[in-house]
Amino acid sequence: MTASETTPPAASEGGLFGQPRGLWVLAGTELWDRISFHGMQALLVLYMVGQLLAPGHVEHIAGFAAFRGVIEGVTGRLSIQALATQIFGLYVGLVYFTPVFGGWLGDRVLGRTWAVSLGALLMTAGHFCMAFDTSFLAALLLLILGAGLLRGNLSPQLGELYAPGDRRRDMAFQIYGASVNLAAFIAPLVTGALGQAYGWHVGFAFAGFGMLFGLLVYLLGGRWAGLTAARAARGTRPVHPRLTAADGPIIAHLLVMIPASALFWIAQSQVWNTYNLWARDHVELRYGDFTMPVPWLQSLDGLAPFLLLPPILALWRWQARRGREPAEATKIAIGCFIFAASTLWLAAASLVVDDHGRSPLIWAIVFHLTSNAGWVFFAPTVNALYSRMGPTAVNATLMGCNTLSVFLGSIVSGRMGGLYETLAPGPFWALHAALVGLGGLLWLLMGSRLRKAFGG
Repeated sequence: MTASETTPPAASEGGLFGQPRGLWVLAGTELWDRISFHGMQALLVLYMVGQLLAPGHVEHIAGFAAFRGVIEGVTGRLSIQALATQIFGLYVGLVYFTPVFGGWLGDRVLGRTWAVSLGALLMTAGHFCMAFDTSFLAALLLLILGAGLLRGNLSPQLGELYAPGDRRRDMAFQIYGASVNLAAFIAPLVTGALGQAYGWHVGFAFAGFGMLFGLLVYLLGGRWAGLTAARAARGTRPVHPRLTAADGPIIAHLLVMIPASALFWIAQSQVWNTYNLWARDHVELRYGDFTMPVPWLQSLDGLAPFLLLPPILALWRWQARRGREPAEATKIAIGCFIFAASTLWLAAASLVVDDHGRSPLIWAIVFHLTSNAGWVFFAPTVNALYSRMGPTAVNATLMGCNTLSVFLGSIVSGRMGGLYETLAPGPFWALHAALVGLGGLLWLLMGSRLRKAFGG
């Protein structure tokens, strides 16, 4: 981050509900980023299995034969379904990997404003490239690179609005997370309906316009909130904070936490990936003449946190008043255990089926509600921890490193998606429950050491 783009004091004052105005601008930008992302995500596997990778379409994708050869050189020959889940896992994994480099570019080269703006433009171009079979791989590349720049520099600006000891920080990340989940609620409803009624490409185009609108929110709202301060005069060298010897142990601890978090994201990523195919094949979605679009189930992942966040925050405040609020590592472990129990519930769905071998819709609804309780405990708490503890000199880079856990989880889940063709749904989901439960145990074991190293 250049000295000229350091958040001015006005960005941390005079906001809504005691929060700085900049929070609402960043949350609004993230809302539209995630509308585009979740809209794309809700359709991608279904689109690849249902159309793109089928004969008559797959031959038209530029460079796909070589791309498939590289993947199958590692995995062996894959069916269309297994290939689709593998591509999805790579795509989502790389979306969460590139913020490491995007954050570094924002920290050291471009500055926050330019990095976010360039990222949004690349993502917009990527969504529009999804309108053509030929440009499918180019579209994924643009989306991956754009997400790295945008996400690697958007959430670090949120942390910069608060002093290190400001208690509003954790609440701010919950509000920021709420914008993510609002987008996750809206996008699958819209893209699912558009895709079913007008075709896949119309749904992808909606995602592109959403990202373009997000850029406008960031640029125009940022001026109002004081986020986009004037850039340094041409030729002025940026001033960067320096790392100190005391920063080394903190950085090491933050990096060690990544594999434990990845176990959570293996299961969560599978809910974005193979879960759509499971819902298509094993959940009763037809009622009379109406068949509910499969992506609509994904919208529950956006609605559920809105319903769950207020009571969970009230619980934490009640515990804090009594000096019993769990430490951050304990909250994260609780989130893993809740998610593991929810995934076991999904594994048990095969025990309750109708005459057509389908589980009732309510079974999937209960899964989304309970699993998202785990998400509320887990994801925002991890983000707040990295924001609070990451040294200023590499704060955005370390927040990007935090997304490596999602990268690792998505890559593994994509590979495990191939097991869906050989394992029954019950054992398939039970395996994922065991992995995320193991992640919770690791967080508990690490908790006391982390508290000694980090404090608080």
